[in-house]
Amino acid sequence: MYAYIIGKVDSIGDGFMVVENHGIGYFVNVSNYTVAKAGKPGETVKLYLHLAVREDDMSLYGFSSEDEKKMFLRLITVSGVGPKMAIGILSSAPLSTLAAAIVSGDTKSLSKVKGIGKKTAERIIVELRENIGDDGLRMAFSDAPFASVENDSMAEEALEVLTTLGIQRSDAYSMVVAQRKDVKDVNELVMKVLQRLDK
Repeated sequence: MYAYIIGKVDSIGDGFMVVENHGIGYFVNVSNYTVAKAGKPGETVKLYLHLAVREDDMSLYGFSSEDEKKMFLRLITVSGVGPKMAIGILSSAPLSTLAAAIVSGDTKSLSKVKGIGKKTAERIIVELRENIGDDGLRMAFSDAPFASVENDSMAEEALEVLTTLGIQRSDAYSMVVAQRKDVKDVNELVMKVLQRLDK
């Protein structure tokens, strides 16, 4: 129903922000990440929105980036993860950390995030790992100089080679995420991934 809102920050609190647009103040649930990005009261902000509707409640959730919104929407599809828990998860770790843990199947790291126990971490990985796709790899790289698969020809080419060799795409993602920062060319990246798979 709502795509985004552009307005002036009226106030900021623990897990929420009030954004004024044409004389109306919108109460928006947000993560700590979005609060940090939004600026101070009086400044103009753009938030990507999701309207969560239940029988007894309608709540707006806002995000400073489309990637954060995409991760939120994926998280709430997981059994046992509601909108408030998803916002808590997004508040507890950088988006790149969450995405890297999901695509690499790293249950241990994911379960360290506040609000996620071991069973929830396992469900998130099982239910999201296969369908997070290129978005997951791009988000995992979001804090690095190679900010997306589209802009990182090395990662993209390595993925193509690995999947051509018959390696499942999700496994290729996990290995590329784990090895990408330490290599200088495609051949080295592919070889490191193959070495890891042989162990």
